[in-house]
Formats: sequence, C-alpha cells, structure tokens
Amino acid sequence: MPILISEHFVAALKLRAKAEGFDDVGLAPARLPAEIADRLRAFIEADHHGDMAWMKETEERRASPDKMWPDAKSAIMLAVSYKPEVDPMLRLEEKSNGVISVYALNRDYHDVIKGKLKRLAQWVVQQSGAEVKVFVDTAPLMEKPLAALAGLGWQGKHTNLVSRKLGSWFFLGAILTTAEIEVDASDGAHCGTCRACLDICPTQAFPAPYQLDARRCISYLTIEHKAPIPIAFRKAIGNRIYGCDDCLAVCPWNKFAVAAHEAKLVARADLMKPKLIDLLQLDDAGFRKLFSGSPVKRIGRDRFVRNCLIAAGNSRDEAIVPFVLQLMADPSDLVRGAAIWALRQLCSPEHCEPVMQARLRLESDPAVHAEWAS
Repeated sequence: MPILISEHFVAALKLRAKAEGFDDVGLAPARLPAEIADRLRAFIEADHHGDMAWMKETEERRASPDKMWPDAKSAIMLAVSYKPEVDPMLRLEEKSNGVISVYALNRDYHDVIKGKLKRLAQWVVQQSGAEVKVFVDTAPLMEKPLAALAGLGWQGKHTNLVSRKLGSWFFLGAILTTAEIEVDASDGAHCGTCRACLDICPTQAFPAPYQLDARRCISYLTIEHKAPIPIAFRKAIGNRIYGCDDCLAVCPWNKFAVAAHEAKLVARADLMKPKLIDLLQLDDAGFRKLFSGSPVKRIGRDRFVRNCLIAAGNSRDEAIVPFVLQLMADPSDLVRGAAIWALRQLCSPEHCEPVMQARLRLESDPAVHAEWAS
C-alpha cells in the first residue's frame, strides 16, 4: 500500500532541507521518460563514455530510478551551491601553477552531502514511515534529468544542469522513497541561442548541443582516463591538473548564483594556486597527505603527477626542467612517459636530448618506448 504524503509534510520537508544547508529542493516521480534511456543508449553506442565501462554495465538500471529500486515512488532532489568566490578562469593564466577544478578544492562533496542527506532521510522516515535510500553520484542514478523533472533547473547545452538560482555551480543529492509525494513542476530550458559553453571548450568535446564526447573532455582525461593522455589533447589541457571548469564558468546564468556557504566546500588556500614544481615532487605518501579528504585522492599519485607533467610541458617555465628530469626515473611508467613529453616541450634538443637518450637505454617498458617514438 503506497504511503500518501500531505501538503503540510511537503512544506515541512522543504523547510527541513533548507535547515540542513541545501540551497534548493524539488520533488519528482521516481521514474524517467523513455527518451532519457534512448539518449543514454545513443551516448554509449557512440562510445562517448570512453573507458567508463561501468556506464555500459549499468545501462539498464541507470535508465530510470524504478529500474534500480522498483518500490521507489518519489525522488526528493536537493542542491548545494559551491560557487567560487573568484573567477576560476583567471587561474589558467598563471602557467607555472596547477589548476584544480573548483568542486575539488576542499572536502569531497560526496562525504559532505551524504551526511546532510542521511539526516534529512531519517527525518522523512520518522515523519512518514516510508522507506528511503540516499544517493550522491555513487550509484547508477541519473541525477541531472531527475533534478530537471523536479524543477531544480534544466540540462544546458554542456549537458550539466543549469539553475536560475544557482547557475552551474551546484552539487546534487537524491533521496528515493516509497512515499508518493506530489511532484513539482519542471522548468523549461532557458539557454536560448547562447552557445558560450560549447565554444569555450578547449578540446571541442561537444559534437553538438546537449551532447558530450567524454573521450575529448578534459575532466574525463585528467580524472577517469588511466592511460597516457592522447597527444592530440595535451596542449589544449594547459595547466589543468584535475578537471576543467570552462563550460561551467562561462554560463551567463552564474551571475544569479548564490555563493557557497558550506565551509567544507569553500576553496582551500593551498589548493587555489599550487606550484607545479611542488606537485611534481610528491611521492605517494605526500600526495595522500596533501589530498586527504579530497576527491583528488581517488585518482592516485601516478595519474595526478602525469597530469602535472602535461601542465609542466605547457608552462614554458625552464625552472621546472630539473624536476621533470628526476621523474624520468620514476617507478611509474605512466609518469616516465609523461615526463618525456614534458621535457620535449621545455628543452631544446641540444640541452635535454643527451640525458633523454641515456635514459632511453635503460627503459624497458613498451608504453614508454611508444612515447619516445611519438
């Protein structure tokens, strides 16, 4: 027997959500239109998901919340702002510093939001007796189209959610419940003829409006991609060492966004403009210490230093050369390969080639030899 919820409960729920620190809340049915599943299938069939095999493996469950949890009747969708205090694009001009995506400049948002969600979900159970499950981007649940149904915004041409209240700078969380709750009206798209997010992309990752080819996306390449970064995209990456904010930062709706008020999501000073020279010297223990509690930690030291070497090669800073040279002998083949590329960008052949050739004679890894050949 479905549990029906009163208007009084809904009003109290929204007040409770705001008290927990959520910046917006909306209600949607726990099912998505068939067209969402069709778009997901087309995305996967075009191989636009790249190495993210889990997307294909969970496609059927991902298509709609009720596929994952058949008893779910409603979705409580919640948003938390992480709007930066300064223009994140300005950091791209300081080439000797690394640029970490705004969302990863402090605590892992999964941990921060999950705590809020669990407290709110517990309140829902106490008040309604319904069953609940909470989600923060860690299960086969398509939060963005679900949040659009709940009236939190619309999916922009960059495929991310855009809100009139929060711009592009916000995290999503979801509570699925067996309770039947009256849903909110969805908001129509308000992008108009604007294509700023498409035109700014350094790697042209959008084959068409509302379509993303993850294989060309800097966020994918620096976070999800485990192999050497394809040569075609290395220059375009610039000094971005974890993620990319360009398509979010240029959205005109950001001028209406409220600033982040959750202290754990406000940028750490030491991660705003980290020196590439310092980052290139990180061993595994140093990496783990620096990024303790941060989402950056999950990619591991080797992948992170790979990213920093690409940024070093784009820096034109000759002071970085000695630190890149040291990484030619790194235990990680991923790091050694990236170091080769970085040195070739920073050094004239007469200065670095003898050292590089000496290192080549000691190299046995096929992937690193392929980097030399390239």
